[in-house]
Amino acid sequence: MLKKENGQSLVEFALILPILLLLLCGILDFGRVMYTYMHLNLITQESVRIGGLGESDTEIITFAQSNFNVGDVDLLLIQISPSESQRKSGDYITVTLEYPVTYVTPFFATLFPSPYKVITDSTIRIE
Repeated sequence: MLKKENGQSLVEFALILPILLLLLCGILDFGRVMYTYMHLNLITQESVRIGGLGESDTEIITFAQSNFNVGDVDLLLIQISPSESQRKSGDYITVTLEYPVTYVTPFFATLFPSPYKVITDSTIRIE
């Protein structure tokens, strides 16, 4: 007796499709977070370098905002310590950038804090 196996591949594909889509969206989310982290890290290093050369807080903030092109610049949080009035030659300056990244995959938003806050900081000695 012959058995018909019409539609077997379709059923198997329907069972594995949600897992494949979840994996694909997870890879996309991970890539977005890593790209944002690398971009913020580069901007942080360049911003603190400007601060190390004795530039003002306004110039550091303007540089960071003008070079940020990952998302909405209004969501970018910039912290500089110590404040401009307390800095002198030989001290250390730290610039911290923070940006929230929202997930594309709704499943990850329930497992991990959403939005995920990417935080980078860098410290340099003031010349």
